[in-house]
Parts: sequence; C-alpha cells; structure tokens
Amino acid sequence: MTGGGGGGGGTAAQAYGEAWYWDERYRKEAGPFDWYQKYPALAPLLAVYVRRHHRLLLAGCGNSVFGENMVDDGYQDIVNIDISSVVIDQMKKKYRDKPHLKYMKMDVRNMAEFESGSFDAVIDKGTLDSIMCGQNSQENASQMLEEVNRILKDKGVYILITYGDPSYRLRLLKDLQLWTVKLHVIDGKGVGSLHGN
Repeated sequence: MTGGGGGGGGTAAQAYGEAWYWDERYRKEAGPFDWYQKYPALAPLLAVYVRRHHRLLLAGCGNSVFGENMVDDGYQDIVNIDISSVVIDQMKKKYRDKPHLKYMKMDVRNMAEFESGSFDAVIDKGTLDSIMCGQNSQENASQMLEEVNRILKDKGVYILITYGDPSYRLRLLKDLQLWTVKLHVIDGKGVGSLHGN
C-alpha cells in the first residue's frame, strides 16, 4: 500500500495508523473510496460466512460505500467504526436516513464500548494493513486482533481483506492462536483471509 506524503513529520505509510493522517485526508478527499475490493467482488464470499440478520462490524470504514451496498443487498445491522472523527461525521450525515447503518468514532485497538461476544462478524478491508505500516506495528496489530477476537461471538468470523503478504499475515494470526484460518484469493488481487474463532 502506498500513498502520498502526509503531515506530522512521517511518511504517509508510517502515518496510516494515526488519526491525524486520516482526518487530514478526509478533509481533502470527501468523495467515496473503496480500498482493495468493492462489494460486488466480495459478496459471494461474504454470503458463505455471513447471514443477512447477523450483527456486523466494518472496521476502519472510511468513506466507503461498502456498508451501503450491503444494506442494499439485504444486510440489516451494520456498525461502522473509524479512527477519524472527520469521516465519521461525514458518514453520519450522509446516511442519517439509513437506520441499518450506524457510525462511531473508535480505535480498533480499544473497542471497550462494545461488549464481549457482541458481533457475528468483523469485516476488515485494509485496516490491519494500515496498522502494519505504522510505528509499533506488531504490538498495535496484536492489540487490534485481540480486540476483534473479544467482540466476536463464539462462532463469529473475522474476514480480513488484505494486499499484505499472505504468509506474513497468516503467521501473525497463527502466532496469536485465536483462530483457525482459511485463505481465499479474489480476482487475483486482494487476499481474503477468513478466520473463525
């Protein structure tokens, strides 16, 4: 994942885990953007593991239309979180008439506002990758994954859409011993690793 320079003294890649970087980016780029894959490409995979009535979390939602597309396809309860207060405010306004979409400012490394075992699935389309680009990446990634594991129900799934090296991502996930892992390659780009605890 590459990007242009950001403020704050670091490169853009190093800043991907920082709220200030995303606040600045969403002030400048208000139009919707989907990292990696759009909903139509992922819908068949999601349908295998996620039901329309499940409570879902989109981690690091940004200004993607992914959640909107899921609601249009019949999903009923989608909570969207992002570290950027700027984008969360934008999305709350944009989707104020869609009660199936909820937006909250939150850091994926600390989701204490959510009770343990409160989600059927967590969908991550690039958030772990962003954290892996920043400082203290290993520690921050572990915190995020432990929080994801905590908020998932017993049979819940974590769906990770990544451009990262699959062997590295799998090693990280297996080292934490939280999940069994299945790997899917979608359209030859973007690797969807699915993890059921």
